[in-house]
Amino acid sequence: MELNDTVSDDVPDVDERDRRNFLKILGVTGGVGAASELSLSDLRGAVGEGSADELATYGERIRADLAGGLDGGRLSGSLAGIEAGIAELPELRAAGFPAEQGTAYQEVAAPAWDAYDHLAEVGFFAAAERHLPEFTPDHVRATAAELIRAEPLTAALADAGLTERERTAAVVDVVNENERLAHWVSTASLPADPEDYDPENVAPLHQRALGGALLWIDELDQQLWQREVLLTESMLDDGIWDVKQMLGGVHMFVSAARDLAGPEELTDSQLAAALAGGSAIAIRGQEAIEADLFRITDETRAPFGGD
Repeated sequence: MELNDTVSDDVPDVDERDRRNFLKILGVTGGVGAASELSLSDLRGAVGEGSADELATYGERIRADLAGGLDGGRLSGSLAGIEAGIAELPELRAAGFPAEQGTAYQEVAAPAWDAYDHLAEVGFFAAAERHLPEFTPDHVRATAAELIRAEPLTAALADAGLTERERTAAVVDVVNENERLAHWVSTASLPADPEDYDPENVAPLHQRALGGALLWIDELDQQLWQREVLLTESMLDDGIWDVKQMLGGVHMFVSAARDLAGPEELTDSQLAAALAGGSAIAIRGQEAIEADLFRITDETRAPFGGD
């Protein structure tokens, strides 16, 4: 379906099945969100507030844990850089596959890495893991409901450069893939396996969400140059959307951290939803890019000889 004719066709469609499942999980009934006009803004008044108090408790604990220590100016600079990087993606797509290995995608990710480093240094990811639940289906539903209900949160995705259709696609994907997200557990929930790894050396859940996304973007400089013969233009279209989705999720997470460091305009429930939602969007983007551009099979690869 077309939600916005001005948006490129590489944004995944929200088909009728996805729409129905999404609305069912959120508990939205009636004619709201008809397939021809599904958008987050249209759903805002139809989503209940059943879990807002619980989210507010998480946000309050994070706020108390991280009072002071965050550099709002540094985070603001990173957000501006992430927005600029997202704005460059159409140009990178137009350039196609690089003739030689470069650093274009690493440069796009660099501002996000700066925010990541700062948040890791001050213990932000550890605090988020301490106070936010894991991605159970109920937590994903509550987070998505708050994202839809709270205009400042969808505005954060808009500020990052995601259109209404793209914002809707990202949130629908998170909600409908809540069981996949549940596989991303906290460090404390990882099984001890001394022969392979020590869970104490594994980063907190939300750090893995953001850092993993940025590592996939960094790897594109080599992947697109080295394996061009295996990749199709359609795969590159999908990959660019995945990058935008990941950076959008990172932007939402960092926006919440910046708000905590400075204006504190978000409510406690909105803070918790932005952190969980940003992580979830970044996770889904990295799972998608792995399938779209890295795990190439004989069935999906470009034809031999370029035919």
